[in-house]
Amino acid sequence: MSKISSLLRRTFGIVKDHVGTDHFGNKYYFIPEQRTWMGRTVRARRMMEPSKLVESEYTEGSIPSEWDAWIRGRRKDPPTIEELERNQLYREQIKQKAREVEERDSTLQAQEYAEGLVARSTQTLIEGHASAKHFRQTKPSEDPISTGSTFEPGSWAPNKRATSKK
Repeated sequence: MSKISSLLRRTFGIVKDHVGTDHFGNKYYFIPEQRTWMGRTVRARRMMEPSKLVESEYTEGSIPSEWDAWIRGRRKDPPTIEELERNQLYREQIKQKAREVEERDSTLQAQEYAEGLVARSTQTLIEGHASAKHFRQTKPSEDPISTGSTFEPGSWAPNKRATSKK
């Protein structure tokens, strides 16, 4: 077989074995260890041929975790269709259980608020900090004041000592 693949490699290029396809349409290949015509050994590789040719279209989750583990060499054999379906079903069950727990928690929290067991969070309006110089001042100041939606320019003038130095 190696002589046949060697002949094919010399005539047509790299020989790659199609291992599988995921539900996104990505194709996965195994390129066996090969020898060049000079006798150099090229180690075996695993690769993916994407279904979307634009790299920016790939997001997190575009490659199933089982195939990612196979490409990176964390598992010896490629995933089977049954394994992929079983893991997808398990992920959906976990998401459903998480939604149920969140609904129960929000119902319980609303019930505790209604019974008065838990105090609702209060919102306070803070007009400024009490240690600030301009806290609750009514007269215009020399410093510019900016609080919320209002802005008062101050009557600032450059320091004469700083401008007279050369």
